[in-house]
Amino acid sequence: MLQGVIENNANYQPGLSIDCVIFGFHDNQLKVLLLKTPFESKWSLPGGFVPIDEDIDTAAVTVLNVRTGIEGIFLRQFAVFGKVKRNDKHFNDTVLDYLKIPQQEVKWFTQRFITIGYYALVDFLKAVPQKGNHQETISWIDHKEVPELILDHKEILDKALDTLRTELNLMPIGYNLLPEKFTIPELQKLYETILDRKLDRRNFLRKITHIGILNKLDEKKSNVAHKAPNLYSFDTQKYQEVLKNGLNQGW
Repeated sequence: MLQGVIENNANYQPGLSIDCVIFGFHDNQLKVLLLKTPFESKWSLPGGFVPIDEDIDTAAVTVLNVRTGIEGIFLRQFAVFGKVKRNDKHFNDTVLDYLKIPQQEVKWFTQRFITIGYYALVDFLKAVPQKGNHQETISWIDHKEVPELILDHKEILDKALDTLRTELNLMPIGYNLLPEKFTIPELQKLYETILDRKLDRRNFLRKITHIGILNKLDEKKSNVAHKAPNLYSFDTQKYQEVLKNGLNQGW
């Protein structure tokens, strides 16, 4: 929830926060960007409070820009988390002392917070994880090896994964997670990693070709031990059209 000290809580919407699940794909792993502060033994999702004069989506984009160093990120709001005691006792004396929060402002931090969950898809190689301060740790972690998280952040992460898997049947995925040029096996591996199951090679090729979002390039992948596969790129215009209109097929 809190990734740094805010200078004046009067500038932020009381009781409302944002938590972002930022996904990247690298070495055939779906990775999630996580943080750890010096006063916590557990990790957390990037997030923050919502400025009073800023739209919620804009606040989420700001969090993503600050944490990844890139713009134009694929972003989806996917759920609201509002259990009565979701942040109960999170801001204990140790945390409040570390943050140097004045006694008169303690109540603002310890009130009930409802958080809005967003998930984002970014190019792992372009993202440069940014610390909130020099004492903070920020790292990409395989989604299957996520350590213990604070608050209900595990629930938020699991819901983001479920949403992403469901939306694979409704929209194309890959443009934001893969490099500019890729092979069909690499694209299939991305889908298999997200879905957590194997896909038939021929069936995948037939379906992904039918969508009509790929350009076959007059290039082959280099530095491979066996027969070099063809490289592909996304047709950006067609990709955006399908993203807007949706898919009617499953995987």
